Amino acid sequence: MSVRLHWFLPTGGDGRTLVDRHAYSGGGRSGVTPVSGVRTPDIDYLTQIAKAAEHLGFEAVLTPTGTWCEDAWLTTAALAQHTERLKFLVAFRPGLISPVLAAQMAATYQRITRGRLLLNIVTGGDSTEQRRFGDHLDHDQRYARTAEFLEVVRGVWGGKPYDFDGEHYQVAGGLTAVPPDPLPQIFFGGSSPAAGPVAARHTDVYLTWGEPPAQVKEKIDWIRGLAEREGREVRFGIRLHTIARDSSREAWAVADRLLDDLDPEAIAGAQQALGRSESVGQQRMLALHGGSRDQLEISPNLWAGVGLVRGGAGTALVGSHAEVADRIEEYHALGIEHFVLSGYPHLEEAYWFGEGVTPELAARGLLADTPADGRPAPGTGAAPLLVAGGR
Repeated sequence: MSVRLHWFLPTGGDGRTLVDRHAYSGGGRSGVTPVSGVRTPDIDYLTQIAKAAEHLGFEAVLTPTGTWCEDAWLTTAALAQHTERLKFLVAFRPGLISPVLAAQMAATYQRITRGRLLLNIVTGGDSTEQRRFGDHLDHDQRYARTAEFLEVVRGVWGGKPYDFDGEHYQVAGGLTAVPPDPLPQIFFGGSSPAAGPVAARHTDVYLTWGEPPAQVKEKIDWIRGLAEREGREVRFGIRLHTIARDSSREAWAVADRLLDDLDPEAIAGAQQALGRSESVGQQRMLALHGGSRDQLEISPNLWAGVGLVRGGAGTALVGSHAEVADRIEEYHALGIEHFVLSGYPHLEEAYWFGEGVTPELAARGLLADTPADGRPAPGTGAAPLLVAGGR
């Protein structure tokens, strides 16, 4: 099992700060105060990140979904025309579109990009956000619907008319004219009791946010046990930020600077908002730091500062290139194969990681398709389709 590296596309805005940049900090709307230093996610800037990720050997880029960012399908379809090998983990929410339509869209996307589609299915842990899309199901019902959704998508990809009669979907003769080739593999994330069976029965890779290794091992053991009872095997991935520099001192100085923009009121407001989330994974992220700046290094080189004001993935690997590689190797030893990474700003941090940490991993023989000179071959390896919770 090799380490598979993926990066992130900040389609909600980017910058050198943890201060909220979503929806481009207002995007010029009246009544919204712009945040300085924010980079809007226009096609030119996102193309720079996508090309950098491709050049540096990342297999794919994850795109988020929500009312705070650009639509993932349209944005990545445009970026596919500016790249050659890079794959796109396209995020979308089951329940907002028909599973048959989603299967058709995936098949079309796979053909026009010559097999570069990866799907990121987000069940949704925030009822407020879901209601913005017109979705009024509760937390557990959304996971039940996701299970039916994935069952229908797989059935429709079977190449012949497919019938399904469930609580949330009723399909008569559903099919895609030409199934996608290759069929996408499915990744999925969720920490609640309702999420585990969905991962075990319907997905190929379970994706967790960046918790300390002992907690990640507990999740792996949980999902692996559920999958074994279903007669299936599930692989594993993790979602993390990174701050890697030539020395540990430099990396921690960057982490400290990210906190400089955060006053106590901003942190308290963010924690109050995040605390209302129904997502068990989000609550686990909040518990790592408890809203306090004290002791944010919750495990060696694992920093919870991002989660003080940011929802979803709230931890970062911080340290020298070798130290960050050590931590990746530690997670890999637990069974983590896919590392979905990001950093602020995403363009610069892609280079810090790709030129610093990636050679370390290659020298240790952890990367797939590594030539004899120890340097990873850009764009090599076939990354499966990711399905994840959060961003």
